[in-house]
Amino acid sequence: MARTTLRGRGQVTLPAEVREALNAQEGDELEFEVVEPGIVQVRVLHLIPHDQAWFWTREWQTGEREASEDIAAGRLSEVYKDMGDMFDDMDAGH
Repeated sequence: MARTTLRGRGQVTLPAEVREALNAQEGDELEFEVVEPGIVQVRVLHLIPHDQAWFWTREWQTGEREASEDIAAGRLSEVYKDMGDMFDDMDAGH
């Protein structure tokens, strides 16, 4: 259990073990939800830039996970010597 002291203007310092448990870094935003009187949940918000949001969709992450599993298991359909060969193969519809 970690403890801290409420200071002026409602400020607190999160103890190191709490920051580690939240994986919170300097500059992260924190979200507080009152679950019931006396109990509050804290979450770290890791904000994603709009132009990178596609990568974090459930569908894309599922594909990433499947691809990583296939690579780890050696299930590779092709190994290319360079990017040009890969794009030529893709253009050919393989």
